[in-house]
Amino acid sequence: MSGMSEALAARIREVGNDLPAVAALYADTPPAKPANVHVDLSYGAHERHRLDLFTPTGTAPAGGWPVLAFFHGGGFIRGSKAHRQNIGHFLARHGYAVVLANYRLAPESRWPCGPQDVGQVWQWLQDNGREFAVDPSRIVLMGESAGAAHVAAVALREAFQPQGWNIRGAVLLSGPYNARLEGKARAQFSIDTPDPRNEAYFGSDPAVWDGASTVDHVSSAPFPLLIGFTQLDLPQMQVQAGELFARLVSQHGFNPELLVLPNHNHFSQGFSIGTADTTLSDPLLTFLEATTRVT
Repeated sequence: MSGMSEALAARIREVGNDLPAVAALYADTPPAKPANVHVDLSYGAHERHRLDLFTPTGTAPAGGWPVLAFFHGGGFIRGSKAHRQNIGHFLARHGYAVVLANYRLAPESRWPCGPQDVGQVWQWLQDNGREFAVDPSRIVLMGESAGAAHVAAVALREAFQPQGWNIRGAVLLSGPYNARLEGKARAQFSIDTPDPRNEAYFGSDPAVWDGASTVDHVSSAPFPLLIGFTQLDLPQMQVQAGELFARLVSQHGFNPELLVLPNHNHFSQGFSIGTADTTLSDPLLTFLEATTRVT
């Protein structure tokens, strides 16, 4: 397994969890080999209901390509599918279709619009996937930060799942899964009051925080799951990844993989996919291979 260079690790520690500064560290990543890319396909009525679809350039297998549907981060209030084009190109080279989806943002749209939008993307793949040689029966969901919160909510809570729901697995990277905890532990996590992100999405009513805390409302049967966070992550993400893992194992019969990425911070892990640093891309490929194989 190839890790990041010592020079890059030092720079990541130096800039910290600063998104523009971290993005600049990866600005010189060589361009990826071509994939078939369909841009701004509509999966719903809102202007943010748009997705990009990447597919490999080779001949599709019988039944179509397995697919990863990825949901970006942004603290519920910002973010774009354009920020993770590297994931689409990288996985297309390895034989996977990739959906990069935008979703509705706060404060215009509030809880539970996130899991609703993830469910709509899943439904779009059921209705349209085969048109693009995608196998809608072999879907893995993946989210980063706020996107991980949205994926966790729909994957772990049956109330948000469309009819016929079936996924092969899910990957959750550095997400918030306990809105109540973040609302009540702002001092410990150095979160501002009012909270410009969580309150914009969940509001300020503790009763809503209770209902939105996925850790308290798991109702799905166990399925393959990878929960990840980074060595230099935001403290609240490290705590919530551990809490979700512990609850799923001890109370709900899950057996998730737990991935702690050395030397990375909250933002750098996503940028690393498709680079020489394979500390995330290697276990991701292993997970996808195991969960999407034809059965």
